[in-house]
Amino acid sequence: MTMFDRVKEISKKRGLSLAQLNEKAGFKQNVIYSWKTKTPSIDKVESVAKVLGVSVDYLLGKTEKEEPMNNTRDMEVEEALNSVRMYQGKPISDAQRETMKGIIRAYLDAQDKNE
Repeated sequence: MTMFDRVKEISKKRGLSLAQLNEKAGFKQNVIYSWKTKTPSIDKVESVAKVLGVSVDYLLGKTEKEEPMNNTRDMEVEEALNSVRMYQGKPISDAQRETMKGIIRAYLDAQDKNE
């Protein structure tokens, strides 16, 4: 399933047309439709994920779980992880990604306590 197909499917589940989603995400007309043939920028994918309440990983097909973003902390962790795609020239595995999520959450929690 392509990212466009995932976006279309989850939009339908949320009761939104693609045109409505496009508008809620703050895009110019037909931006999401262009994803049939073009790869969107990560900031656009993040905007759509936020509107739909799913993870960027779900939209990218990296997970089959919709994993809604529960809070701002989850979004901060996802943003941090989105900058890490490879380590030592190799893509990071799902297990490594989950480990890094835990480390980032712990770090952010510790920062909150120190403020």
